[in-house]
Amino acid sequence: QVQLVESGGGLVQPGGSLRLSCAASGSFSSLNPMGWYRQAPGKERELVALIRSADTTTYTDSVKSRFTISRDNAKNRVYLQMNSLKPEDTAVYYCNAVAVIGGFEYKYWGQGTQVTVSS
Repeated sequence: QVQLVESGGGLVQPGGSLRLSCAASGSFSSLNPMGWYRQAPGKERELVALIRSADTTTYTDSVKSRFTISRDNAKNRVYLQMNSLKPEDTAVYYCNAVAVIGGFEYKYWGQGTQVTVSS
């Protein structure tokens, strides 16, 4: 089993910044990829950013140049630096990881952290 715990959400004014953190714990061989998704009220969950073991990254178009995903493999953590936040970024943000356990891949989700962008 793998546990993912997010932190760093909150209320921020438009144009502000937040940094989300996700800590992974448990027994696994590797975590790849790791990423962030979000779900706004009344909408489907969508991919925000992914990072793979070679540090290659993928972003949804709406956050490119504003958000940066990074990882610390030694600490089993993934981060999402969010700058120039907009009201439309308001959502519950979920950490996601694909863990290799016993040669098989399993997808895990965190419990989510609320990000609210409002004046």
